[in-house]
Amino acid sequence: MVILSLVSCSFSVFSPPISLRLHLPSVTSLYSNGTLPASSTFRSQLQPLLISCLNHREPSLIFRCSCVSSPIEAGSQIESLFSLFRDIGFIEEETEMILAKNPDIKSASLDKIGARVASLQSLKIDGFALQGLIAKCPTLLTSEEFDPIISFLVDELEGRLDPELVERLLSVVDTSILLSFNQKVRLLLLHGIPKEKISHVLNKVYLNKLLYQKSVEDIERLISFLEPFGGIGIIARRPVILNSDLDSQLIPRVDFIRNLSGEDDFATGTVLRRLPAILSYSVEHMNSHVEFLKSFAGLTSEQVFKIVHVFPNVISTSKERKLRPRIEFLKECGFDSPGMFKFLSKAPLILALSEDNLSHKLGFLVKIGYKHRTKELAFAMGAVTRTSTDNMQRVIGLYLSYGLSFEDILAMSTKHPQVLQYNYTSLEKKLEYLIEYMGREVEEILAFPAFLGYKLDSRIKHRYEEKLKSRGENMSLNKLLTVSAERFSKAADNIEMICL
Repeated sequence: MVILSLVSCSFSVFSPPISLRLHLPSVTSLYSNGTLPASSTFRSQLQPLLISCLNHREPSLIFRCSCVSSPIEAGSQIESLFSLFRDIGFIEEETEMILAKNPDIKSASLDKIGARVASLQSLKIDGFALQGLIAKCPTLLTSEEFDPIISFLVDELEGRLDPELVERLLSVVDTSILLSFNQKVRLLLLHGIPKEKISHVLNKVYLNKLLYQKSVEDIERLISFLEPFGGIGIIARRPVILNSDLDSQLIPRVDFIRNLSGEDDFATGTVLRRLPAILSYSVEHMNSHVEFLKSFAGLTSEQVFKIVHVFPNVISTSKERKLRPRIEFLKECGFDSPGMFKFLSKAPLILALSEDNLSHKLGFLVKIGYKHRTKELAFAMGAVTRTSTDNMQRVIGLYLSYGLSFEDILAMSTKHPQVLQYNYTSLEKKLEYLIEYMGREVEEILAFPAFLGYKLDSRIKHRYEEKLKSRGENMSLNKLLTVSAERFSKAADNIEMICL
């Protein structure tokens, strides 16, 4: 009779495999005429084992059966894996699911898996982000297809990509395209995108288009086409341009602007560099704005381009909500087409500011004495488009606090419209220096309001202090500040010689 004793028996897939220790009496008592007794329960399992041992004729034999060759090593590997995944943040059930999705993990080198986890952490993917990425893509831990891209991200890009971008990149379905990603990014770096800006550029690009639809050759052609107009600098400011189709989108749009400029590549490049987003507008859209300005404002194609050149956003401005009412306003103020072109060349922002912004500023101008439907009002409006409503209000309040009246402010701004757009803080320092340090009266700025536009330290203080040395402190503000540096220096030297 066969006596069976189980030395170790565990049915967990993570424990050492089953081992059976068989205590056998005399072989002859079990074997007769080459067959096992019919009553043997394990006949089919034990027969091959016993037959192979018949020739030994030993009174008692011990045999050991194992399911794998190295049960202790396999168990140690599994325990180490569970420990590694616990450190990442996975509970046991989650680890079992990951191992089921990617059985290769169980036979992979623990050093390699640990190194892969460390690389991901060096890319700032940690905590829940790391858990989510591994759960979504467990092959990331073992597949050699990820080696080139991870090495590129860590070593060449020095971990500069945003973690969210890295997660999206490593979650792609087709890992074979990741090699092309390396090539495309190297191409952008080669053409001049700084490493510190590469994450910004790639974050703005539609990743699927860059990976699946754009070849390295496509990107090379696109950069080469834009080269005469600013090339990689335009892409750095507007990365989404990389998603555009060169033949059906970029070439027609650039050609339209270039033709409007009179085929001036430098001027075209200036427009593109100032507003790369202009390339997102169709030819039909740009042409409708050009034709509107030509027909409604009476401008020529050349004049329209000059306005676009200084203020490309005119192309993105609504024709009906902004362009039409603003041009009507200028017409009501008495501007003809040449006058309107001259005004818009200097104050194009009036075409784009919100209605609330302009209405508040118009209210301030009327309050200090400007009359409706006058060119003076229009010029003042053009000047204050360069400042905020809050700053304009504080500036007017500052003038009033120094004893000036609305009539004084009106006279100053009519003579020098910029006095309403200067920065409040800078203006306060200049008025304080004029009154307290120079000993002048505030009324002097009524005769020379341009004084408020000069830099305090490098111009006003410097010249005043130089004049003090030569006893010329009573010189008028106009003469003190407007004379050329050379003449000022000579005049100071002459005065100093006379005093000596």
